[in-house]
Amino acid sequence: MIYATKKQGESNERLINRFKQVVQRSRVLVKAKQERYHSRKHTKKFVRAAAIMRAQHRTQKARQQFYS
Repeated sequence: MIYATKKQGESNERLINRFKQVVQRSRVLVKAKQERYHSRKHTKKFVRAAAIMRAQHRTQKARQQFYS
């Protein structure tokens, strides 16, 4: 469980901001959003095709940077 206790002389706004930072660092919200909906695992065919496309895009981008 995530919590933040108020320090002496600390304003409520500062406490809320500190709590938000703790939540973001713990990545609780990110995990909850990812697990909100079930997603299937990618097939080998899809993973290979995506890797090939990434490689092609990288080479195209490198050519554009080289020639421009």
